[in-house]
Amino acid sequence: MKPFSTLALIAGLVLAPHLHAEVTGWLNWRGPAQTGASAEKDLPTDLQPGKELWTYEIQGAGTPVIADGKLYAFGFYGEKGEDTQEALLCLDATTGEKKWEVRFSDYISDVVYNRYGVGAPIVDPETGNVYLQTSNGRCVGFTRDGKQLWEISLIEEFGRLTFPNGRTGSPAIIDDLVIFHCVTANWGLTGPAADRFYAFDKITGEPVWDSTPGVRPVDSSFAMPVFAKLEGHDVFYCGGGDGNVYGVDARTGKPLWRMPISAGGVNSQVILLGDDKLVAIHGSENLDASTTGRMTCIKIPTTYPKEQLVLGKDAEIWRNDDYTAFTSSPVLAEGKLFTTINVGELLCTDPETGKTLWRKKLAPDQIHASPTYGDGNLYIPFFDGHFYVVKPGETGAEILSEAKLAENCLGAPSIWAGKVYLFTKSKIHCWGDGARTSVRQADQEEEMIGTGRDFKKLGEPITGDIAKIQIVPNEFALKADQSETFKVFGLDPFGKRVKEVTPEKWEVFIPPTAKVKAQVDATFQGNTLSAGPDAQLSAGAFKATFNGMSATTRGRVVAGPGYAEDFEKIELSMKNEFDETEAVNFPPLPWLGARIKWYVLEKDGSKVLANRLDNVLFQRTMNFFGNVHESDYVLQADVATDGNRRIMSSVGLVNQRYLIALVGNAQILEVSSNYERVSQSVKFKITPNTWYTLKTHVKANEDGTGTVFAKVWPRDEDEPAAWTIEVPVKHCHPNGAPGVFAFSPQAQKRVYIDNIKLDSGG
Repeated sequence: MKPFSTLALIAGLVLAPHLHAEVTGWLNWRGPAQTGASAEKDLPTDLQPGKELWTYEIQGAGTPVIADGKLYAFGFYGEKGEDTQEALLCLDATTGEKKWEVRFSDYISDVVYNRYGVGAPIVDPETGNVYLQTSNGRCVGFTRDGKQLWEISLIEEFGRLTFPNGRTGSPAIIDDLVIFHCVTANWGLTGPAADRFYAFDKITGEPVWDSTPGVRPVDSSFAMPVFAKLEGHDVFYCGGGDGNVYGVDARTGKPLWRMPISAGGVNSQVILLGDDKLVAIHGSENLDASTTGRMTCIKIPTTYPKEQLVLGKDAEIWRNDDYTAFTSSPVLAEGKLFTTINVGELLCTDPETGKTLWRKKLAPDQIHASPTYGDGNLYIPFFDGHFYVVKPGETGAEILSEAKLAENCLGAPSIWAGKVYLFTKSKIHCWGDGARTSVRQADQEEEMIGTGRDFKKLGEPITGDIAKIQIVPNEFALKADQSETFKVFGLDPFGKRVKEVTPEKWEVFIPPTAKVKAQVDATFQGNTLSAGPDAQLSAGAFKATFNGMSATTRGRVVAGPGYAEDFEKIELSMKNEFDETEAVNFPPLPWLGARIKWYVLEKDGSKVLANRLDNVLFQRTMNFFGNVHESDYVLQADVATDGNRRIMSSVGLVNQRYLIALVGNAQILEVSSNYERVSQSVKFKITPNTWYTLKTHVKANEDGTGTVFAKVWPRDEDEPAAWTIEVPVKHCHPNGAPGVFAFSPQAQKRVYIDNIKLDSGG
């Protein structure tokens, strides 16, 4: 195995593989080489509070990024309550002057207060555009001047799951694609919950591919992909929430290999050592031992596999059980690995052998925060607010500076133009030289030792004959009387786009192994797919053919005003696998993630929707069946809970990103968005196994305020004239998909829903 080579690295060459970046800076959270290291010299070392060049007050737990003199940060404002909003912020990187910001209100997520802003934006080196995934899965693209390019709601459009910790990490960019990492329970083959990657066109926001390289997750997923080459293919490597490390084709999303190493998530960023090995670290129980946490060096397959490989113990080059780090990522610099672990120690490791060379205790513990290297020093924040500048040596480390900040540190420092930036839980700090506004040529061309990677290969244009085709978008959702126009690209053998092509034909595609022979109620004319005015809820796939090559896209016709569902047409042709006396079937296929969470069954003489109780992971579930852009609609359904004095389920509807629920245990009708932001209720007596009618409406005003209306009454009684609850909101969600909600504590008591009606508000 060859030793690590010296790498000539242009500092502006970042995550996306461009030979000549149009935009320069610290464009992603781990810096130019994705190693946490900078080539700059003459950096400040006295980083005491009060000695900053500037500070800016905003709460956060991530890393600011810098591009062409602008700093972009992901944080949040406000105390617990409706005023809590996340923000994408743009500042002058030298003065701290605010250029622009965009604020986002959380909706229908599980994120708890003080867990917002755990992530980072990324800047495209070609265009300067900025991309971000907010805590609840809102993916956005903006120009450098703050003009929105597009917005995608992963929750409502792809079935993303949310988690109380709110961690989203950072997107990744490769040429025309921006890639997001999350856990979703979508529909069809991607219905089961899994750790997934979604690639979108960075200009239009159209979905290009999705990838499911892992298995059932046990943790949220927020590690960022690290790009490399494999036999001419652009690939990435990344840890996942299912305890695996993955290899994935970055152009097509094809899973190449995975290696299971942890009973928990692998959420620290991996470090590549040359082209044939990588280092990963985790903090959960090992799968092959009773120990907790380890750093491991994995031998990367050096041939492009036809099918996904599952790597075994023979792929582990070395391991070191001294390490327990749940989310802190290593730094590669000076031919060594530097890592902070959960007990607050800094460890130096030989990347050839995995041997711990030295360790230094600096803090009582460490959560999230990662070191950054620059000018021969390590800049190391700790959760308790200590911020160190440490000079590493062969046998130990010298502390050059120790600062005690007044707030927790959970992000990593970033470095640009002679300045060091740090995001804490209350503000952004900037130390350094205010006269330097760009990176000097000497720093740009500085050689960095320790990666063994040829970054020039990442920008190498490899195009030739068309070997395969790709349809964009690869997934769609239409309402009745809507259409979608597709593009078909010819790809070379390595997945790079050669040119746009015109397919000879489009046809319905039903996989031979499909259990449900479903078709979309829409037709193609040219490259445009149209759903007629009477199109019914449906789902399926289409195939395009060009020169003997084919590709597929899949999609749904989703609900719009006028939709009604009483489930009576669904044949109960299955048996509940956990209760064979119960005849059941699945809910409509176009409902996101519903097939693994709900059954249609018989109750009280009619067919109704009931949540499944076979997986405690889905004891709380929310599923959508309509268009994310819907607004000003009335959503109504008959609902019932189950339970007793000790435990009772909760049932509800989702209207325009507000959850309106009958909460059985609390005996209330409640309106919420995220519980940490909007939550109001009124008392309402709820009797188990009794049917009620729940009616909801959201009215948004031009000034951004609005009101959530709801009424509930016994189903066999007349509708009351007055609303049972009216909740005024300061920051009203202007749109959102209709959906259903269930909560069965400990997966014990079901909820029931029937006679769903979706109508215009008027």
